[in-house]
Amino acid sequence: MIATSLFRSSRVFGLVAAVALAVLGSARPAHAQAALVTGLGGTVDYGTQCLSPNDDGSSALIDLSSAFPAGLHFFSSTYTSAYVNTNGNITFNGPVPTYTPAAFPIAAQPMIAPYWGDVDIRNVGGVCMGSAGITCTVCTPCMNPTENGVWWYLEPGRAVITWDRVGYYGCHNDHRMSFQLVLTTAGCGAAGDFDVEFRYHQCEWETGDASGGVGGFGGTEAQAGFDAGNLTDFVAIAGSLAPGIASALCTGSNVGDTGVWRFQIRGGSVICPDAGMPCDTGMLGVCASGRTNCVGTGVSCVQDVSASPEKCDALDNDCDGMVDENDGATPICPPGEICSSGNCVPPCLEGACNPGQVCDTASGACIDSACVGVTCPAGQRCEGGTCVGACDGVTCPFGEACRNGKCIDLCGGLTCDSCTTCEGGTCVSRCEFSPCPAGKSCQPDGHCIDTGCVGTTCATGTHCVGGTCVDSCTGAVCPTDEMCEAGECVPVPPAPDAGPRPDATPASEDAAPGTPDGGTSGGPDAGNTLLKPGCGCHAGGAAGHAPLGASLLIGLGVLVMGVRRRRSRR
Repeated sequence: MIATSLFRSSRVFGLVAAVALAVLGSARPAHAQAALVTGLGGTVDYGTQCLSPNDDGSSALIDLSSAFPAGLHFFSSTYTSAYVNTNGNITFNGPVPTYTPAAFPIAAQPMIAPYWGDVDIRNVGGVCMGSAGITCTVCTPCMNPTENGVWWYLEPGRAVITWDRVGYYGCHNDHRMSFQLVLTTAGCGAAGDFDVEFRYHQCEWETGDASGGVGGFGGTEAQAGFDAGNLTDFVAIAGSLAPGIASALCTGSNVGDTGVWRFQIRGGSVICPDAGMPCDTGMLGVCASGRTNCVGTGVSCVQDVSASPEKCDALDNDCDGMVDENDGATPICPPGEICSSGNCVPPCLEGACNPGQVCDTASGACIDSACVGVTCPAGQRCEGGTCVGACDGVTCPFGEACRNGKCIDLCGGLTCDSCTTCEGGTCVSRCEFSPCPAGKSCQPDGHCIDTGCVGTTCATGTHCVGGTCVDSCTGAVCPTDEMCEAGECVPVPPAPDAGPRPDATPASEDAAPGTPDGGTSGGPDAGNTLLKPGCGCHAGGAAGHAPLGASLLIGLGVLVMGVRRRRSRR
């Protein structure tokens, strides 16, 4: 049964770019990809500690305290020692000789597995050493193989475990796998937090003979990921236990670096590489915007905002596909006002329509004259007689983005932890821990800014570019009926009502009943009165007053990785 619950202990601590992985339909050997970490000493430069030739064997218990004095906080426990297993993984509660990978989660064997498959390192120089299926509990001594070996290396803050050009059962070396597991103390975080890197250099087989494979393929394929050993919490890279996993690992990445997969372990939990990325929930209205979370076999888009009672703000607050509608006993605007373009305003009767707009008799609001009689689908609005998306055509001011037809600060209200800072609505590593690119300088708030802007303070509504403060509204095209002011898109105030018009003649000289009033053409207010066709009303305002605003813009995308989690068994 596939789980759908979130990691109980996870707190999104940082962000790694999202996994984009295609599971291949046919298994083919992959060519070399990521370089492995070297310079560690020993026969092949991967260290001086290794397993003796074996099948399904393990190391003795390895003390990790020299590399990680605080231990490794992995799910619910902290470990100061581990076992290196021939079959492509390390475990913490004991050695694991199992050669056919079982789908995570598995009880009582916390595991980090860059490539759990049936590795066989008995073939040395073309000679298979030992009887078929022989397993050593403690595989010593290290015989310094020049290939087909499993090595480990420890130094303060880092452990590197290497499977160097290893073959598969039984004693086959016609296809090879070369990969590494690199554990590193986290640059920021609590004691026991660490980072994990899987590096894949050569990916040529997926299955051993005893796992149903023929020639290294078929049967039960290898698995890559993490298992808490509690039958509940685990993370498996998408494509595990399926044809094509070898090629996918060598040619894919979750960080844009071919053959390299990086993960963060924070507070014991494996942080989903694309957790916190904006996504579309597929729901309506404000419920459409969400952030990704690690769930089940992949990521789930969990909405940012839940449905709430409708209000006048140009948004579908109750997520029913209708915007700014009165849906209950409480009107969305005060008595005597109507909702127009997200604002409660007086009705257009007797004024307040801009040029190009007419008074919609059905709603009493000012609308585009070309939109009379046009009905748009949910999530769209009429502009110039055409239905457009909520953000089509909008260019928001500096530092803002269009969501649901509004320019907003995506970082507004988002709280990041002490190791990350918000950029574009996502918590990313602070520049103290991820160096700034050339031409940028790290600031105390964790952001990188133009080096020329260091020490420059700009006024509200402006921002620094290359040492110069520029208007944040430059180039902005706000949503319809909004204008850019002080670096933000704000509603255009409705045109003031002309008010009572003074009569053209004193009351004592009023024309006879039925005689047209001359005040509309020759009275004192004739010069600043605009007649609105189709409304039969007058709008006060300066001649030549131009309509403000424009149409709306494009939402954000999301990438996907495979993350699995199973519900607790009862």
